[in-house]
Amino acid sequence: MLNLTSTLLASAAPSGAETNIVIDTFIKGGPIMWPILLTSIVAVGVVAERVIWWTVQSWARDAKRLDAVYAALEQGNVQEASALAKGSKDPVLRSIYHGLNHHHASLEGAYQVAAGTEIERAGRGLTAIDTIVTLAPLLGLLGTVTGIMHSFHFVGDEQLAATKVSGGIAEALIATAAGLTIAILCLLPFNYFTARVARLQFDLQTAGTNLELLLKGAAHRLAAVGVVQEAALSAAVQAQVPVSLQAAGHAHKSNKKEHSDEAAFATAA
Repeated sequence: MLNLTSTLLASAAPSGAETNIVIDTFIKGGPIMWPILLTSIVAVGVVAERVIWWTVQSWARDAKRLDAVYAALEQGNVQEASALAKGSKDPVLRSIYHGLNHHHASLEGAYQVAAGTEIERAGRGLTAIDTIVTLAPLLGLLGTVTGIMHSFHFVGDEQLAATKVSGGIAEALIATAAGLTIAILCLLPFNYFTARVARLQFDLQTAGTNLELLLKGAAHRLAAVGVVQEAALSAAVQAQVPVSLQAAGHAHKSNKKEHSDEAAFATAA
């Protein structure tokens, strides 16, 4: 039993020692470590939220449904395209739906408003991460300055100089290292999220261009079909008019002949 207890304590000792090292290092970093810790907590929260959001958006993208909407628009069937885009979680399809169902603005204007809303949602949190990337090294630099200043207070004291100066230098280095670490770790997701926002913006611009071109093409085709039908109807009418006139002419000649025959009969009588 004693051996088992000793084994458990021995296995737990390194974990406690590591915890003490982290706490001691944090304390040695000086008061500036508290705002650095706050920035790290904010960074973790924002990055985690953005990772979850982009993961959900990746699952929501529906390329097949988007192609079906394009096919319906190419045929000029706006109602079918609107029905396909309705209720979709895809930001591109949502923007197309709002564009097709505009009420108080043009199609282009309604689509741009919806696309701008999607881009704003995608870029949420980037300002906070960018601020942390810039702020964390500056806080570390401030910790460096305060640590060096703390060290110089004891330069003239020979008894305390060795320990206090080394403690101030440690404070300066720890604060700088902590600030740079947070900035580096935040820079990677910041660039990744920025690239994703740029990609979404490109997809929305492409979809807007396709929407405009498909609707214009469908309108031109319908107009061309209407012109052809009108020309065919006009040709049919023109083809029927001479026949009618010819029939009327024959009837007129027949009536005239009958009148002349009656007149001749009356004269003979």
